[in-house]
Order: sequence, then structure tokens, then C-alpha cells
Amino acid sequence: MDASPPRKRRSFFAYASAMLGLLSVFAVLCFHFPELLTSKEFRAVYSEDFARHLLLVGLIAAFILGTVSILRDRNKRIAAVGVGAATLAVLIGGTNVQFDSIGQTPYSLGLDWFVISLFFSALVFVPLEHYLGKRRVSPLRKGWRTDVAYFFMSHVLVQFILILVTASTSTIAGLAAFPALKAAIQSLPVWAQFLIAVFVADLAQALLHRAYHNIPWLWRFHAVHHSSREMDWLAGSRIHFVEIVLTRSAVLLPLLVLGFSAPAVNAYVILVGLQAVVAHANIGVRFGWLEYLLVLPRYHHWHHARQQDYIDVNYAIHLPLVDMLMGTFKLPRDQGEWPAEYGVMKLETVPEGIVAQHVMPFQGGRKFERYVD
Repeated sequence: MDASPPRKRRSFFAYASAMLGLLSVFAVLCFHFPELLTSKEFRAVYSEDFARHLLLVGLIAAFILGTVSILRDRNKRIAAVGVGAATLAVLIGGTNVQFDSIGQTPYSLGLDWFVISLFFSALVFVPLEHYLGKRRVSPLRKGWRTDVAYFFMSHVLVQFILILVTASTSTIAGLAAFPALKAAIQSLPVWAQFLIAVFVADLAQALLHRAYHNIPWLWRFHAVHHSSREMDWLAGSRIHFVEIVLTRSAVLLPLLVLGFSAPAVNAYVILVGLQAVVAHANIGVRFGWLEYLLVLPRYHHWHHARQQDYIDVNYAIHLPLVDMLMGTFKLPRDQGEWPAEYGVMKLETVPEGIVAQHVMPFQGGRKFERYVD
């Protein structure tokens, strides 16, 4: 019997074109319906001119990358999606969509937050992982579509997540008032408040994180996050909606109770957003003694290791000191030693796909025929 023809390699240009084309369509929709599709909080971070120039760059890149891929006969259908989506974005207005002042609505989606965040995250981490990665893993590795769906969910639903987190913490924070302690903390310089906030928030997160691993019904939610079989910047997005709300509430509550100033809390929010991505990234740089001061990729990768003696260690996301105090610090001294495999110990307990994974925690720990692998 003749051997089957070798499978063509996926074209990065084609998939990049498809991503940029679809993001361009989303961006144009944001210009058409800014009240409904853009986040008020995030709109304050960028200007209208910046958004229009970024859209123009995305459109041009989608056309060029898609055309090159088609001419090279590489993933022509995927490339056609990119070129077609970019064409659609131009036809429905492109960078010329005009709008009046943005009104107020009871709710809005963070589609702008998704578009800009995905664009710049991919722009930074895809080449970074290509050149500095510990493992040779394609950005289009198995499961990437599921992780993009999680990335979409957590960014687009950012306002609803904030509403749920605020509702779950504001009442408790109001009851647990410590005026003298709040005054003492707020009298400190912002940099000192920031450092204390990082430690307090990380301790709260680590305690809940350990509970996720040791309480069966909580583990079923957290198992979704650990189901990624490859670790990269996108894998950290795979988090069950319930876990997002629980974790952010657990972190926000002590910060509200202790009364940290808004600048200190905002600085912490920026840090956690960056470090959560970096900790999961496929970056094999040797950081030396810094690995004992900050949670860096190798540290958190060992937490995700599919290895029995690492299933109850390295819960911190910022400071290894927190794990040292909890007695859960563990890291091979050899900086060249990394996990051989990632994922949950019982693969068959986590199904494939974002919808099935969101239903899974409510199914009593059953096993699935189509599971992560």
C-alpha cells in the first residue's frame, strides 16, 4: 500500500491573515456600535485616532499576508478567510466609520478590549516564544481554538465579570471596616502600598488556589485551567467562568477591606494581567536568583506539570515567598530542568471544548470519551 502524502505544514501567514481580518471586522463593529460593544473603562486608555490607525494596520497586514499565502499555495482557504474578512471590514465602513459622542448604556461588551489585547499579545508573545521558547511548539498547537474562545469570553464579558465581583465583595468589605488600619495603609507612599497589596493579594489567591486543588468540587472548576496539554501565553486564558469570578473576588476583597488607594490597586491590576500571561508563557530563559523572588515561567510551569510529586506545590502567582510561608515551594535547582508533560493527571475527566468544559464541573466527575489530549 502506498504511503499517504505528507501533510502540509500550516502557514503562519494564512492564520495571521485570518486573525487580523476577523479582528478588523470586530473593530469596525466597535466603531458602529461603541455604546454596546466597547468598555467605558478601557476606552479611557486609548484614543480614537489610535484605534483608527491600528485598524488600518490590521487591514493592510491581513490583505498582504493573505495574498502572499494564497500565491504560495499555503492554506489558501484560511488565507481567503483573512482576505475576505478584511474586504468585508472595508465594505462596512473600514476606518471611515463616524460616530457622535458615545452615550451611556446599562451594560456593554468589551469587544474593543478583546481586539486590542489579542493583537498586541500575539504581536509580543508569538515571536518571543518562537525565539526564546523552551519547547518547540507551534502557536497553532492542539487546543489553541479553545484557548482563543476562553480569551474572547474573559475579555468580552469583562463588565459582567466586574459586576459579579463587585457585588460579591462590596457588602462584605463594607461590614468588615477597619478605619484605623485603612488610614495607616493610605498614609504610606503608593509604592509601599503596591508592594503590600501584591503580597496580600497573592496570599489570598494562593490560599484559594490550594483549596481548588484539595476540595473535589472546587477542583472540577480548576481542572479546566490545568487541562492545557501545552503551555504558552494563550494557555493561561483557559479558566472556567466560575473560577474567574471566585478568584477575582478573593483577591479584591482584602484589597477593599484594607483600603489600599486607587493608584496602588490599579498598579496591581496591571501587574497581575502581565504576570499571569508571562507565567504561562513558553519562555526558556534562565533567570537565576530572580526565580526565587518572582514567579516566572519555569516556576509556574512546574505547578502545571503532569507529575505526581508536583500536584500540591507552587500556588503563588507573584511571589515565591508566599509558597515558602505556606510550605508549598518546590523548584528543581537545575534551571535546565522543566516538566516533561502538562495537564491533569486523569485526562479523561476533562472534555474538549469550551462549552463542554463549562458544563463538566456540574456533572459529578464523570469520564468523557472525547477528552483533552
